[in-house]
Amino acid sequence: MSEEIKHEPHADEPHEAAVPTPDDAPVPTPDDAAVPTPDVPVEPGEEAAAPAEPAPEHHAPEHHAAEHHAPETTEEAFAASESDAPEALEAHHEGVGEPEAPAEPETAAAEPSAEPAAEAGAPVEPVAAAPVASSSAPHPIWSDQGDAPFDDRKEKIPAAARVAARDDDEGGSAGSEALEIVKTIVVALAIAFVLRVLLFQPFTIPSASMEPNLYEGDYIVVSKWAYGYSRFSSGLPVNLPLGDDRVLGRAPNRGDIVVFKLPRDDKTDYIKRVIGLPGDKIQMIANRLYINGAPVQDVTVGAAEVADVFGPRPVTEVRETLPNGKSFMTQDFGPGGDLDDTGVYEVPVGYYFMMGDNRDNSIDSRVQQSAGVGLVPDENLVGKAEIIMFSWSPGASLWNPVSWFQNIRLSRFFKILD
Repeated sequence: MSEEIKHEPHADEPHEAAVPTPDDAPVPTPDDAAVPTPDVPVEPGEEAAAPAEPAPEHHAPEHHAAEHHAPETTEEAFAASESDAPEALEAHHEGVGEPEAPAEPETAAAEPSAEPAAEAGAPVEPVAAAPVASSSAPHPIWSDQGDAPFDDRKEKIPAAARVAARDDDEGGSAGSEALEIVKTIVVALAIAFVLRVLLFQPFTIPSASMEPNLYEGDYIVVSKWAYGYSRFSSGLPVNLPLGDDRVLGRAPNRGDIVVFKLPRDDKTDYIKRVIGLPGDKIQMIANRLYINGAPVQDVTVGAAEVADVFGPRPVTEVRETLPNGKSFMTQDFGPGGDLDDTGVYEVPVGYYFMMGDNRDNSIDSRVQQSAGVGLVPDENLVGKAEIIMFSWSPGASLWNPVSWFQNIRLSRFFKILD
């Protein structure tokens, strides 16, 4: 240690006397201050002031004398220096006439040391305060019942668990969507099956055999319940397992337009008009229809010209009225046709005699089954043609939308069939 710290005060030294009594306590001068005056830098242009002479001793007021006493420990010396520093500095400024920088405040109290205590006039080095680490405030909660914000909840759940939960949710969502799509497809197929098998089935007219009532390019709807259901009523490549009988079967009326399966292959769909019922005798004589030996009433309506595979040809339009009162239009190219004169066709039980309305341009029951239609069994009936929904003339193509507008036949839309 330095010699200054080991120095002990003597009784005969004038400036470090014992604690004075209140009556004769001297007022401390700047030289006698407990805390040494810090060095003040000299500004440019100014001269350093000479040290001031010690002021004569005089008695201090009673209240000042009571405040000064000799420090007994280092802590007391430090506290005394701290309390007396402003007064000492003020007195120094008055005596010397030069301002001095104020002493810097201490940041922390001096710790006790094992070394001997320093005298009152020794400088005490300030102790820097250690930085205190600031701890982050806890996340707030919304209530005392533990309703924490969503951010707190996410922090409590590990990131890996959140990713796994999200993956599970996405997987479950994808599975649910796929299941809903499958359900929708199944329901749509079930509805289509019910409509097609039990209620209605659409067809397209492929030829001119039913002119002038049905034209090539007409889109019609057939009611499936009209004559009941048979193995050919599915409307699908696979037949229903109903045997040779009909379920809820009803006989067609004379004059109905019927869709049926061609008897020689049981696959091809044909459309004709019912002319002969079971037990009837049908014959064509001189281009006129006879049922059970009686000619069918017919009235010539007019003449027209139609184009077919042989080119434009004149036709005669005739209205026929069947014995049950059913009336409809037919057309004929005139006498001399291959089917204008035939033998007698006897219709057995469970069969029907079919004819086309275009009498000279129809392969129907007048032609033997091996080459034509022949007699049609009851089980081959598919349904009754009810209405023309839409119609386009030949030349319209599904893949050419322009042709739809060029060949549309609006006058035939939603036409009820006779």
